[in-house]
Amino acid sequence: MNLFGYTLDGLRDYFSGIGENPAKAGILFDAVYKRGVRDFAELGFSERVTSRLCGDLSLELPKITEKLESADAAKLLLELSDGELIETVLMRQRFGNCVCVSTQVGCNMGCAFCQSGFMKKRRDLATEEIVGQVLAISSAFDCKIDGVSVMGIGEPFDNFQSVSDFIAIISHDKGLAVGRRHVTVSTCGIVPRIYDYADLPAPCSLAISLHAPNDALRSRLMPINKKYPIADVLDAAEYYSNKTKHRVALEYIMLSGVNDSDEHARELAKIIAGRDFYVNLIPYNSTDSEFTKSDAARLAEFCGVLKDGGVIATKRREFGADLKAACGQLRADRSAKSK
Repeated sequence: MNLFGYTLDGLRDYFSGIGENPAKAGILFDAVYKRGVRDFAELGFSERVTSRLCGDLSLELPKITEKLESADAAKLLLELSDGELIETVLMRQRFGNCVCVSTQVGCNMGCAFCQSGFMKKRRDLATEEIVGQVLAISSAFDCKIDGVSVMGIGEPFDNFQSVSDFIAIISHDKGLAVGRRHVTVSTCGIVPRIYDYADLPAPCSLAISLHAPNDALRSRLMPINKKYPIADVLDAAEYYSNKTKHRVALEYIMLSGVNDSDEHARELAKIIAGRDFYVNLIPYNSTDSEFTKSDAARLAEFCGVLKDGGVIATKRREFGADLKAACGQLRADRSAKSK
């Protein structure tokens, strides 16, 4: 088993199961996450315990096969133990370093504007493979991680348990201690899992990939809408905001001539009126799809209409487009090695 797949509670159970004091779990957690220990012999445990740990637990991280970097972003192509590939991104933001992690190899959601969905899901990532992305970025670029976006390849709530364990590990005080408000999970709108997420003991921030103000358009852009229409998605998001007292981000990618008219903005303002949401407008990043980017003037006008309608709206800062590492551009097939 890989150590990075264990939550602290899971590690306590492991030590109890081998007849050892479960308090050793906290010592081990603190050592590997806070001090970066990668050798069980450095923990100061007895030879018996050290030998058992070496036999039972691995400290292996995904293999870095490609490393790209620009002034404000960086990207790693990572090879997993079975040879599958994923990408993970470092964004150097004003508040600190934020990692965007992937949760699946490929994606089954099929959003029309997203590069990740061009390869169907091959498998879910294990918890240790998601944690490993954060540790690989931190090591490769020698940086402290201040925030995490679960917005890379895959649909996080289609891999709910691994993602839940991942956020429990990285946000724990003895783990990487990333503040929960600086960890955001983004979903295309798997309604039952939004409720489950809200009911976790300590959920992190939530973002909903909305991208359209009505079901007809959203179903064309995002097939998941045919199963979970907008009204159901927004009701689930409101349940989360009411229970957690956290404002929900509604992500809205701006596609020229498709979803960016003033009428679309007015329609969007109407369906979210009175809820504790805000809209994060995302400039479209070029992929192999048919869409083009709304120009800056259109985005500004759209944002103004939302604000006139009483909606808090922001424009997402653009990161990594020159590395094919921006929103919607990540992919995980073999051809990524040559890109």
